[in-house]
Amino acid sequence: MTSNVLTGDEAASPMLSAFKQVAPIVMGYLPVGAAYGVLAQQAGLSMLNTVLMSILVYAGSAQLIAVALFAVGVSPLSIIATTFVVNLRHLLMSASLAPNLKTWKKWELALFAYQVTDESFAVHSTRFARGDLNKTTCFGINYIAQASWAVASFAGFMAGSSIPDVEPLGIDYALPAMFIALLVMQTKNKLHILVAGFTGFVSIALVQAGADQWSVIIATVVGATFGAGVETWARK
Repeated sequence: MTSNVLTGDEAASPMLSAFKQVAPIVMGYLPVGAAYGVLAQQAGLSMLNTVLMSILVYAGSAQLIAVALFAVGVSPLSIIATTFVVNLRHLLMSASLAPNLKTWKKWELALFAYQVTDESFAVHSTRFARGDLNKTTCFGINYIAQASWAVASFAGFMAGSSIPDVEPLGIDYALPAMFIALLVMQTKNKLHILVAGFTGFVSIALVQAGADQWSVIIATVVGATFGAGVETWARK
């Protein structure tokens, strides 16, 4: 695989760079993936289906929602529709990354897009902004992240029978903690802080208003529009 720009760690070892950049994601994926595995086992999914969902679906929030809906007997069509709405934000993330990948082949784009998650999007956005388009690093980050999620899912499933309730373990905090760390990595100026705070406020307001499934994508669009407006006004 070739790269357009090689700097720092990428010039020495693209995979070493990938390991370093994906480390925060892995630290978040391990406990949350294990929690998913526990919940899947308790909901009645088989070990094969639990791990296959982490390989074929690979969407943390969608998997957790799907397992919860499966546990209460919701119809497959309703589960599919719900997870589709939850994952609509991937349209925005893909559109944001696409301009940096114009020289890639279609099969490379397909493999890359398949493993874009909220967390890998944050890391890749930071990398692309500084001109690092190394393909080996890109795919290294994606595959290491998904491998850690699948392994954690398997481990959680195997331990599921001995863990009656995951809430007392505080595992649920790992996911927001991971997002906070990724947000800090991308925050470079006061405008970023303002937009992050405003978007978070909008998301909370939407959840409180009952728009749980749409809160992320709506807050993202509103926050981005707000940030663009503030930046345009500041330039005048």
